[in-house]
Amino acid sequence: MELLRLSKAAKRLGVHPVTLRLWADSGKIPVTWVGRERRFSSIDVEAMKVSTGGGRVRLEGLYVRVSGSSGQESSLEAQEKELRGTSTGEVVKVFRDRASGLREDRPGLDRLLRAVADGSVTVVRVTHEDRLARFGVGWLKHLLSVHGASLEVLHPKKLGGRDELLEDFVSLVTTFAGRLYGMRSAENRRRLLAESGHCTTDGGP
Repeated sequence: MELLRLSKAAKRLGVHPVTLRLWADSGKIPVTWVGRERRFSSIDVEAMKVSTGGGRVRLEGLYVRVSGSSGQESSLEAQEKELRGTSTGEVVKVFRDRASGLREDRPGLDRLLRAVADGSVTVVRVTHEDRLARFGVGWLKHLLSVHGASLEVLHPKKLGGRDELLEDFVSLVTTFAGRLYGMRSAENRRRLLAESGHCTTDGGP
């Protein structure tokens, strides 16, 4: 019997070291500690290889998003519930954002991509493609594939051609109209506050 280091045991199993660490933490495979290092019996590794069919475990990262900065809690919860209910692997973490799908600097998306890069997430799951991004999903898929991960959309688009182009156009207009309205509202609030302060300073009503 040989005691294997984490990286070597993971390579024999054909899984990422993070996956093997999760298996050890959950008791799916025995682990022997040598100082501060985990070691795995070659016998246990071979037994695990047989029981899993040599397949790669699904480490799922669930991504949910709403456009508003407040409210819409029910939408976030509904997305998460639907994704958890259809999960066929191990849900590692749920990544949440409250931002437009046109924004690239979303904290939740950034954390998700970092998790994919370090191997702790192998499958990214969303309810609809536009939850991940309004545009550029193809580039995100390519980025995921570079790190050996994949994207799964629970409800894929069924549109095509003119219908899909029209939907994208409407989404773009709606998003920018919302931003413009928000900017105008902010400007109006600042103007009213400034006028209020001016009146108070001048001793007006």
